[in-house]
Amino acid sequence: MAVLADERLGKGNNDHTRLQNAVTLLQESFSKTVNDRKELKPNAPLSKDGSKKVGVLFIVNQLFSMYFRLNTLRLCRNLLRPVEDRNLHQHGIMGDKVTYRYYVGRLSMFEDQYEAAETHLEYALLHCHKDAVANKKRTLNYLLPVKIYRGRLPTRRLLEKYSLHEFIPIVEGIRTGDLRTFHDGLMKNQELFIRRGTYLLLEKCKTVCYRNLFKRVFLVMGRSQLPLDKIVKSFKWLGYPMDYDEVECILANLIYNRFVRGYISHEKRTLVLSKQDPFPVSAVIK
Repeated sequence: MAVLADERLGKGNNDHTRLQNAVTLLQESFSKTVNDRKELKPNAPLSKDGSKKVGVLFIVNQLFSMYFRLNTLRLCRNLLRPVEDRNLHQHGIMGDKVTYRYYVGRLSMFEDQYEAAETHLEYALLHCHKDAVANKKRTLNYLLPVKIYRGRLPTRRLLEKYSLHEFIPIVEGIRTGDLRTFHDGLMKNQELFIRRGTYLLLEKCKTVCYRNLFKRVFLVMGRSQLPLDKIVKSFKWLGYPMDYDEVECILANLIYNRFVRGYISHEKRTLVLSKQDPFPVSAVIK
């Protein structure tokens, strides 16, 4: 209601006065419920004589929603500590627990805690009601970028099932090392990814795309010493002309991050790959 009031009365001035007032009211409600002295019994219904803590998770979820809309994510941590210290996130109806894990997963993603983000978002997806397709798709909007960055590429069947077509060129580009397809897909849906807050994370996935491109060159040539001019020509063919220094910089980063095992011979302008597992899967899948 506060959001609708701001939209109708704010006259398009990005006015969030009513929403901020609602936040204040809910913060007071949160303080009163979380500090209630009555013991919370598992699966206890909301009643006059019961503990007010039964309503904590619902209030927290509403505050999460408002904080994300107001872009005040730093305030989310003020809710997490008292809730998880008292283990209140384990109580309540499944719908509230799923919503809580969804927002905590998104928060972890924005804080670059990708392992935690994947854990929370996977919980939200797996425990979401089977008929809540829209909620599953909303969860996948954030879970997929995290999984892609951590080296777990979704199937085309999954993407088509939930109409997540914006991810198809990105996934195909990474899988085949096709920078052009990856970049075109990212640029085509740039505004959408920016609105979701996942653009920068997907941009980071270009590193895996580079790695897979070099692996394809390695498989085509069939030897452990790759002349840099062959790699430069590969970039040029994909529509990304680069000089030797730029290619060496990309390779140096891949070697440093252990996506590639080997070293660069500057004198011979050659990438010398390890004869044993030059492109370790363990470095990509985390």
